[in-house]
Amino acid sequence: MEKNKVVQNQKSKGNKTNQTNRPMKLLIGSGLAVIVLVGIVLVAIGKNNKQQTYNAQPNSTQVQLASNNVQSGASSTQGQLAANGDLVIPLSGITEKASFYQYNVNGTKLEVIAIKAADGSIRTAFNTCQVCYSSGKGYYVQQGDNLVCQNCGNRFKADQVEVSKGGCNPVPIFDADKTVDGTNITIAKSFLEKSKTMFAKWKS
Repeated sequence: MEKNKVVQNQKSKGNKTNQTNRPMKLLIGSGLAVIVLVGIVLVAIGKNNKQQTYNAQPNSTQVQLASNNVQSGASSTQGQLAANGDLVIPLSGITEKASFYQYNVNGTKLEVIAIKAADGSIRTAFNTCQVCYSSGKGYYVQQGDNLVCQNCGNRFKADQVEVSKGGCNPVPIFDADKTVDGTNITIAKSFLEKSKTMFAKWKS
């Protein structure tokens, strides 16, 4: 009889202990869930703030070039300016339609033509005429497959860019004056600076 009472008392104590521990476990579980949820929210907020901060920062290497230049026949074209001042032209943006990239040397605006020839090669030249540059109107506008000098009206085949030298045609920028790495064309700042005299009277 005594033994049964002892067993019943032990069961009763066990039940009370379980009943007491159950709310405690639920409370702890709820607390952990809240902590995890708060952590997830904080991480999400942190990522969002970081993204907003990144988007708000200007891209120091990206520059707007030849913006809506009616005279050169170009629409807005973007290129890149390297940290050392070199002009970087992404190959992916060059097509059979001439792209014009403007570069400023101490207030003198230069312009570089980049175009894809019929054989798929990329050609580059300065957008000024080797004969007419001093007139201020020696620049080119593309008409079909031709580049037309706005001073003398000479029509120059686009496929001849960076091929012909001398006479009324765009001043070529040969391989020796640029670097092509399969992704970009890079034209050195020093080379561009030496060429600014041709653009002294250039009307952009």
